[in-house]
Amino acid sequence: MGETVVAQQTLKIEDQTETNEQEVKLTKELMTKHPLQNKWALWFFKNDKTKTWAANLRLITKFDSVEDFWSIYNHIQLPSKLGLGCDYSLFKDGIEPMWEDEGNRFGGRWLVNLSKSQRTSELDRLWLEVLLCLIGESFGEDSDQVNGAVVNIRPKGDKLAVWTGFADRQESVLKIGRQFKERLTLPPKFPIVYEKHMDTASKTGSQTKSKFTI
Repeated sequence: MGETVVAQQTLKIEDQTETNEQEVKLTKELMTKHPLQNKWALWFFKNDKTKTWAANLRLITKFDSVEDFWSIYNHIQLPSKLGLGCDYSLFKDGIEPMWEDEGNRFGGRWLVNLSKSQRTSELDRLWLEVLLCLIGESFGEDSDQVNGAVVNIRPKGDKLAVWTGFADRQESVLKIGRQFKERLTLPPKFPIVYEKHMDTASKTGSQTKSKFTI
């Protein structure tokens, strides 16, 4: 009789130990973050005309996991709610969202021009898709030369852009552009253009000559 009681108690202890081990394992799995291939920096630009351009640019935060990305995304304003003249930029850590940065200087950007009406209907969806493309390394072997992305909120219409590091790598640039347009599910007749930063810097009028159009 005594042996039966001891055996039952031993089984209970073993069951409890196994349950505790499973709970610890599950807790560890829940606490484990999913790392991204790159560390990213989120920037915000506020158009305050009393300050210099550089002074208006602020680093919001950096992140390197899927969970941290969603935590940040869910706690900041959507692009459609930003004031006119404001920007969000997401760039690989170590590269600042300006064409003068050494990582951007010889590159360019794929540019999507949106109408004012698309701010309420499309902008937020498109920007989120751009962000997911970046952190998910969706450009395959060409992801290494994708430096970041920018959304500009402007009176005449907003802009979305993906920046690359080297404008003269034509095949790579075109592959990135095609993937960019496909992921945004833009109609075939909706053009996106590629502009070299050096051309933008040296332009004399309001328009920059595009290098490629898709």
